[in-house]
Amino acid sequence: MGLFDFFKKKEENMPKPEEQQEGVLEIEGLELEQPAEENEEVVLVLEEGESETAAISHAVHEMMGENDIEIHRATPDVLYQEDATEAEEMTVEESTELEEITSEEPEETAEPEEITAEEPEAPEAVRPDEPEDREKAEPDPEPKKGFFARLKEGLDKTRRNIMDGVDSVLGSFTKIDEDLFEELEEALIMADLGVQTTMEIVNRLRNRVKKEHATDPSLVKGMLIEEITEMLSEGAEEEENLPAPTVMLVIGVNGVGKTTTIGKLAHSFKKDGKAVLLAAADTFRAAAIDQLEIWGERAGIEVIKHEENSDPAAVVFDAVHAARNKKADLLICDTAGRLHNKKNLMEELRKIARVIEREYPDANREVYLVLDATTGQNALQQARLFQEVADITGIILTKLDGTAKGGIVVAIKSELKIPVRYIGVGEGIDDLQKFNAADFAKALFGGE
Repeated sequence: MGLFDFFKKKEENMPKPEEQQEGVLEIEGLELEQPAEENEEVVLVLEEGESETAAISHAVHEMMGENDIEIHRATPDVLYQEDATEAEEMTVEESTELEEITSEEPEETAEPEEITAEEPEAPEAVRPDEPEDREKAEPDPEPKKGFFARLKEGLDKTRRNIMDGVDSVLGSFTKIDEDLFEELEEALIMADLGVQTTMEIVNRLRNRVKKEHATDPSLVKGMLIEEITEMLSEGAEEEENLPAPTVMLVIGVNGVGKTTTIGKLAHSFKKDGKAVLLAAADTFRAAAIDQLEIWGERAGIEVIKHEENSDPAAVVFDAVHAARNKKADLLICDTAGRLHNKKNLMEELRKIARVIEREYPDANREVYLVLDATTGQNALQQARLFQEVADITGIILTKLDGTAKGGIVVAIKSELKIPVRYIGVGEGIDDLQKFNAADFAKALFGGE
């Protein structure tokens, strides 16, 4: 019941004269119904020196004929309703939201019943260090994991693919014998280490077991991890420092992430302080030029290009002259990824090589092959075919995030004798890093 209804209820309990007329008393925007006789008026008179609050109280008393209610004003917008023992704060706007006030006619011997009003529930206070709208406040973004943590996470499936098979074999034997080695060979081949690489690893294990006189199969697991780690580390270069100027050709079949990898490479070299140019020489694949331009814009690097289906060697010609005139440290050339006709690919690469040698004889030349790690043994076969038509100086392995076939790195390192230069573990522009054999082995086998 609001204040309006309270006054109305009081009025209904009073005896009414035979003739009465309802009227409205408005006090500073607060309308009160009043019972009044035909000619009866209630007048608000403000005596000299009398407060506005007292005048309102007198007017209400005169209208209600009761003396047990007092209304006091503390501020222009706050009324106080109180009796002799308790006062409750009530704003004019909130007064209509008060819970119903019940009152009964007191008996002659009973004390006047206290009239109380519950305060409307106040909104929960917001601390200064909290946003006002906590539901809409966005949580702090999680910090991005380091490259090693992402690599370790990306190699989780590869690790389980290799080690689950190894654990299964070793758990079924009580001694080390030839049957154990045969089953171990099968498990490693199934984990995409390749036949030749697997045979080399198992032969190393045989020799080590014989040399150390080991008989417990549980020791073989630790030996296996050490042999694979050593194989990855053999001949590994601590740091690759490309001399300036360098012209780099990047090759690989369509779909391995070649153009994306070039964009990431350019960004990485630019962060190292090198002046980089890009050449869009893959003129046959639809949208390859546009894609490289987008990566060039992201990295803030100029892209030399021609129209689609133009001669790739002509694009490289213009790019070489631009790199020489601008004194660029590195020119990275995106080339066609076709491999269905090795003769055409070889002729195209030879033509590009002749242009570079003739127009920029002082430049160092590199040929990097991009492979998709998720294709497993197919990536190894691609590397063999490209190696027949091009002098590959390094391999970039992409899409190592979440694949079960990351063991192909070991096979490439063991069988092709081509150094792995870079590995990629994501789609971000910083998700391509130089290959480090020790770190890769730790990530592969769960080390820290």
